[in-house]
Amino acid sequence: MSAWLDAVKWDAQGLVPVIAQEQGSKDVLMFAWMNREALAKTAELGRAVYFSRSRGKLWFKGEESGHVQTVHEIRIDCDNDVVLLSVTQTGHEPGIACHTGRHSCFYSVFKDGVWTPVDPVLKDPASIYK
Repeated sequence: MSAWLDAVKWDAQGLVPVIAQEQGSKDVLMFAWMNREALAKTAELGRAVYFSRSRGKLWFKGEESGHVQTVHEIRIDCDNDVVLLSVTQTGHEPGIACHTGRHSCFYSVFKDGVWTPVDPVLKDPASIYK
């Protein structure tokens, strides 16, 4: 039953990198990490569950912000060492995946030698995280 989890090439810390991509637009929303338990829970629940390296525990996407990711498909790359989630961003403010209140965590562009934010803040993070 866990053969699919055994196929994943976990790193030395027992983690695998994960990319969350919006199902409709194909926008890359965020990058995170999963351990074996997080990936199993994601498949079981149909919602994104990550592993927070800074907190050292499972992180149910949206547990604080309400910005939940419903998972439609889980893919793995050709080397079995990166996971791709096809998700719909739902919750209190649909479309916000980033803790900065933006649609995507990839909101800055390198131009003229500096990183420049180019995507708007959709909601003030201070009002999201209390």
